[in-house]
Amino acid sequence: MSQELKREEIVDSVREGVKILYRKTLEEANQQELFQAVSYAVKDIIIDKWLATQQTFDKEDPKFVYYMSMEFLMGRALGNNLINLKEYAGFKEALEEIGLNLDEIEDQEPDPALGNGGLGRLAACFMESLATLGYPAYGCGIRYRYGMFKQKIKDGFQVEEPDNWLKDGYPFELRRPEYAYEVKFGGYVRAENTPDGKTRFVQEGYQSVRAIPYDMPIVGYGNNVVNTLMIWDAEPSECFELNSFDKGDYRKAVEQENLAKNLVEVLYPNDNHIAGKELRLKQQYFFVSASVQRALARYKKNHDDIHKLPEKVTFQLNDTHPTVAVAELMRILLDEEGLSWDEAWEITTKTCAYTNHTIMAEALEKWPIEIFSRLLPRIYQIVEEINRRFVLQIQASFPGDNNKIAKMAIIYDGQVKMAHLAIAAGYSVNGVARLHTEILKNEQLHDFYEMFPQKFNNKTNGITQRRFLLHGNPLLAAWVTDHIGEDWITNLSHIEKLAIYADDKKAQQEFMNIKYQNKLRLAKYIKEHNGIEVDPRSIFDVQVKRLHEYKRQLLNILHVMYLYNELKEHPEMDFYPRTFIFGAKAAAGYKIAKLTIKLINSVADVINNDRSINGKIKVVFIEDYRVSNAEWIFAAADVSEQISTASKEASGTGNMKFMLNGALTLGTMDGANVEIVEEVGAENAFIFGMSSDEVIAHERNRDYDPMQIFNQDQDIRKVLMQLINGFYSPNNPEQFRDLYNSLLNTQSTQYADTYFILKDFRSYADAQKRVMEAYKDEDAWAKSAILNVAHCGKFSSDRTIQEYVDDIWKLEKVTVVCDK
Repeated sequence: MSQELKREEIVDSVREGVKILYRKTLEEANQQELFQAVSYAVKDIIIDKWLATQQTFDKEDPKFVYYMSMEFLMGRALGNNLINLKEYAGFKEALEEIGLNLDEIEDQEPDPALGNGGLGRLAACFMESLATLGYPAYGCGIRYRYGMFKQKIKDGFQVEEPDNWLKDGYPFELRRPEYAYEVKFGGYVRAENTPDGKTRFVQEGYQSVRAIPYDMPIVGYGNNVVNTLMIWDAEPSECFELNSFDKGDYRKAVEQENLAKNLVEVLYPNDNHIAGKELRLKQQYFFVSASVQRALARYKKNHDDIHKLPEKVTFQLNDTHPTVAVAELMRILLDEEGLSWDEAWEITTKTCAYTNHTIMAEALEKWPIEIFSRLLPRIYQIVEEINRRFVLQIQASFPGDNNKIAKMAIIYDGQVKMAHLAIAAGYSVNGVARLHTEILKNEQLHDFYEMFPQKFNNKTNGITQRRFLLHGNPLLAAWVTDHIGEDWITNLSHIEKLAIYADDKKAQQEFMNIKYQNKLRLAKYIKEHNGIEVDPRSIFDVQVKRLHEYKRQLLNILHVMYLYNELKEHPEMDFYPRTFIFGAKAAAGYKIAKLTIKLINSVADVINNDRSINGKIKVVFIEDYRVSNAEWIFAAADVSEQISTASKEASGTGNMKFMLNGALTLGTMDGANVEIVEEVGAENAFIFGMSSDEVIAHERNRDYDPMQIFNQDQDIRKVLMQLINGFYSPNNPEQFRDLYNSLLNTQSTQYADTYFILKDFRSYADAQKRVMEAYKDEDAWAKSAILNVAHCGKFSSDRTIQEYVDDIWKLEKVTVVCDK
């Protein structure tokens, strides 16, 4: 088909979409309506490939991975789908011919509010890589109505508002009521004897909901493969009980309606109270039960022998949230399939695999027995029996060592420990960066590693270059392709061919000009959204990630306060202009994290309005950080702040996205930073701070006293005193007292400066000086930036997924032919 004819077809499809959806002409449609119509035109292309993929699956009967995750931070779909369909240029040109701008249309798409942080974005990258590599996969999660929240900054404070991403309807989803399943909560379990002499367990007196899947297409790059993200919505299992309603029992009439509504309302409801804890556990069981039921029904459609399930199905548990899948699979095999315990356990332990994403003990989920047993009575019975048998196994492995039981039991001290369940049942346990995996083996999960060394393995995280370079940074992507061809798009290791251009003066100038254009784009965004003028020729120093104390946004802003003090005291000092850019959401109930956001904004108000420093420092907090604005931020960054306390960050993936876009890492030797420095060389990064071994030693010995640093270092003392003397909060001098106390422990028995901010402060300040000096030499900086891009090949999620396939999942590629 000629390009002209194809363009006509695209325009006709969009025109028809506007007519059918809105009873309007193209000229009458607004931008949101145009987005919907263009998306449906793209979806039409996708559906043919989706059908062809499903037909290939039906014919070849491959093994599937069901990737179970509480979060999928997908980002906008329109642009990415067009890129992976290789239709982006065609649609852009066709729309331009009728006066429409594809960039503006893309901006109408809300970010699907299905995730929050790195866990969810990793899941999204993995799904895209699975499709691009041609491996059969289902993503399994929840269709949250409002996500976590939309972040607004009011008077410097974070305010959480509902993220109503579905208000205009979402064109890239398909409701599939034919695959609805019942999910049960509460009630009691009755044992009954069956005619063949077995005991059967029946849950009665329960509440239930209907889980309805919505399928979203995951388009592989240029290969016709379309996998499925299956996100579950909840509906009442019965309509209003009119009898109850007529009798005036309104509460009973709406009970099921409310249960269904609450399950899918928000991601990570505040669990500072019992109701929040209960809701989180219900959410986890809801999507896991529905997904496992769907997976088994799909298997049984073509297979009679349930014992062979592991040959065709693997459940990958993305952190501890979906671990209840172990017990739910056991329940179905025992209660519905009628298997013996040993048969069911044999299948389950060959089907479930667990990814650990955290070293933080707080994130290794533990549920109070009272809540767990009340909400999931049959599941709790099964977990009890798993635990009973596991304790016997522990005793056999470590005879006489009762301390091992205390540390390893699944049920202990009134709690159900989900990570312990995942490790006991999983056939694989993986960390997500080499350092992280070693810390798990030697520290947090050492007892389990002693018992099951064969289960433990590492899979360093990765990112998809198709979103974070090809789509997010089209100028750099085109430049890379011009120099080395297109192979990098599906094989990022080819990007190493760029290294020969690192010393090329012309290439350096071109690279820095592209960076400047991207900084202009971000500067315009900041002016429009923050009202702050930033200099695109300044150093763009960026820290964007979930806000948590261990990620040390506080260290960053304290250093900005220190620099400002230096400038005020020595206005003549040599200083290269800096723009410090932050973006982060804090969990709604996380007081210190939310106060850190207020501090960043208060510091910004003072510094940005101080004319005496001539704009040498600017501080920007980007509201509602999400995938769509992240793409612009990564493209514009000069410096990538990866400054977590060593040993605390499992991997990080923002570090990889910055690297891919030519930013230099300023970081600790933590998570995947270690491997980034190995790839690019320490001379092309700025490393500071204690090592993970040093941090772990201080924690073990409890020999660190931040008060000594406070007393001995007058610069640090001045910065900390500014937290409590009203310098940044004249109307409320006590505003930041809790931050001050968290660092110095003046009014608390808690361990002071838990994340070693003051301990690493001077080392961080020195690294920042090295950044400033290095940036003054533009050619040398350009060389380092190009080398960062050239050496990021290892950090593609394509590589990570191939390792999962080879070592854990054992999947086979499919080839999909689609003539349409």
